[in-house]
Amino acid sequence: MTERSPVGLVLGSAIPPEQLGPTARLGEELGFGELWFAEDCFFTGGISGATAALAATERIPVGLGIVSAVTRHPALLAMEVATLARMFPGRVLPGVGLGVPAWLDQMGLRPRSPLSALRECVSSLRSLLAGEEVTDEGRQFVFDRVSLAYVPDEPVPIYMGVVAEKGLRLAGAVADGLVLSVLASAEYVRWAIEQAALGAEEAGRPATRRRVAAFAMFSVDGDRARAKHALRGPAAFYLAAGGRNGLTDAFGISDELEDMIARGGAETVERELPDRWLDELTVSGDPDECAAGIRRLLDAGADSVVLFPLPSERSEEIVRTAAAEVLPRL
Repeated sequence: MTERSPVGLVLGSAIPPEQLGPTARLGEELGFGELWFAEDCFFTGGISGATAALAATERIPVGLGIVSAVTRHPALLAMEVATLARMFPGRVLPGVGLGVPAWLDQMGLRPRSPLSALRECVSSLRSLLAGEEVTDEGRQFVFDRVSLAYVPDEPVPIYMGVVAEKGLRLAGAVADGLVLSVLASAEYVRWAIEQAALGAEEAGRPATRRRVAAFAMFSVDGDRARAKHALRGPAAFYLAAGGRNGLTDAFGISDELEDMIARGGAETVERELPDRWLDELTVSGDPDECAAGIRRLLDAGADSVVLFPLPSERSEEIVRTAAAEVLPRL
């Protein structure tokens, strides 16, 4: 069996629903190793999108990266995941996280204890997928004799998408893998893996390292300046929206970033964003630079670098260029 490429693609928000199946098929044909669906509210559904991708492809694994722990009851999430796992055995990678707080606030769903919600969701999801009956009254969710009618025939690995120290330690304690956010530097990847390992140790789980899928904003072009420029605005937006967090602390830019935000928000960040930040927080530039950026994340411990092609209107062109000129360099 041919070994999968350590490079995947993020699909979802920027792609109209009717193009998800064809884009997934293209990704498989071009040799990418896995596909992940980012369920950004209120764009395209992660589970329906993943279903379309799985149906349009033959071999490639498809991940949910991520679905919110609180927008669906874990019993319903388990039902959906089990359905996909039985229809497409060995190809489904469910990823759970909290979700963007602002979006949760729009729906009145932000939990009082995010870590409790995540723990309860992942733990009950694991139990239900294993065929167990769950009865429990937690801080976030209630189960009364819930069990699945159709249990997957083989174990389904559960990933968690978290950023901060406590979330990463929880992932080590209860999950099988990590989904790391865009703007993850090599320093952050190493730090995140360390935190997950500590969480596993504290929980008494085996020391086996969790699989890591690191998302990365991606732009490739023969004109390296054009490729970098395409990510300046999106990177600034994400940095300003996230503020100081584990990503920026690990990279050592939190104080500088906070100063930019205080003086003018995302516009100031975009104007003053140092080239070094783009070089190390994104995978961008000419094909050689992009291959080096992917290798940097792999060397830091990522098992897969999952590329988020931008700008979205050029995504097919960028994906084809990546397959033709970046993947062969790895």
